[in-house]
Amino acid sequence: MLSVLDEPAFRQRVSRLSLKEYHQLGEYNENGKRTELIRGFVIEKMSKSPLHGTIASMLQELLIPRVPSGFFVRREEPLTLCDSEPEPDIGVVRGQRGEYLEAHPATAALVVEVAVSSPEADRALAEIYAEAGVEEYWIVLPLERLIECYRHPEGSRYREMRTYSQAEEIASDAIPGLRLALAELYAALP
Repeated sequence: MLSVLDEPAFRQRVSRLSLKEYHQLGEYNENGKRTELIRGFVIEKMSKSPLHGTIASMLQELLIPRVPSGFFVRREEPLTLCDSEPEPDIGVVRGQRGEYLEAHPATAALVVEVAVSSPEADRALAEIYAEAGVEEYWIVLPLERLIECYRHPEGSRYREMRTYSQAEEIASDAIPGLRLALAELYAALP
């Protein structure tokens, strides 16, 4: 579909939405499917495999006790950015939950996406997260037992990208004291 959108004849007929217009649509599209707004386009959310769900749940369970006071963990909840409203698998946000009763956070200290079947789509989101000032972005690759870590946003890119293997431990630059041994995350995998 993206190749069709690259064609000028089609591209000029595509209607983009503002965040305000997107919020008026409600949680589901006309087919009853969940959506998110990416660069002004309403995108149907992908279904999640059992592996994806298990890894995201394990990450949440591992991160919650390790996140210090002044931060909290969100799971599949929106971030309201400039022209997008993605719902990352995990977001670690500064502050307290009560500060976000009227509006979603506009950035996060850490965003984590689990990529079982869509690593390229998750890599493309790095640009959006960098622009929003997300300090650190992890792409968890359970099939390869790796985590890609993007750090130090500058404009629409991250200045640093490092891949961590199952034998390593990742220490967050954005969240004091947050460390995760990949072997602990991937221990349940065959």
